[in-house]
Amino acid sequence: MNSTAADVVRLLTATGGTLAVAESLTGGLVAAEITSVPGASKVFRGSVTAYATELKHELLGVETGLLAARGAVDAQVAAQMAAGVRKALGADWGLATTGVAGPDAQDGQPVGTVFVAVDGPPGSDPGSAAGGKVEALRLNGDRAEIRRESVRSVLALLLSELAGEQTGNERAQDTEQNGGF
Repeated sequence: MNSTAADVVRLLTATGGTLAVAESLTGGLVAAEITSVPGASKVFRGSVTAYATELKHELLGVETGLLAARGAVDAQVAAQMAAGVRKALGADWGLATTGVAGPDAQDGQPVGTVFVAVDGPPGSDPGSAAGGKVEALRLNGDRAEIRRESVRSVLALLLSELAGEQTGNERAQDTEQNGGF
């Protein structure tokens, strides 16, 4: 069992939060990782594996113009997938993965190009997850390694957001320590 997934389930349970997942290149691996944790049923609403590009629009509400212009492997697509699954499944938090695991390039993007996203409830802090957060990844390895690292990365991104929400003023303290105001 993945300790990051266990930490995510623990924090969501502690806060009463819920989670939904939208997956493309990971094909259900994120949902499998979360549901491998005992007690995940308290927080996990479900998932949508939208492998086909048109399903990203039909099931998750990703704009057709965006998909036509940029393809499915794009930061904005990942953000809209996370927001869309959150809304569709009635969760507090939405996660998304989209990218190219290989063996061939897709939508003009090389193998190893991945975008992971989280969309969460607005908080009282202006720097909260409202509107979501996306990370662009350039991963090396074979297809299985790229998919595994995508799962690890999206769970780490959510854990970071959940931990930041739990500690409240963590961002303000970090800014002060790094010379900010």
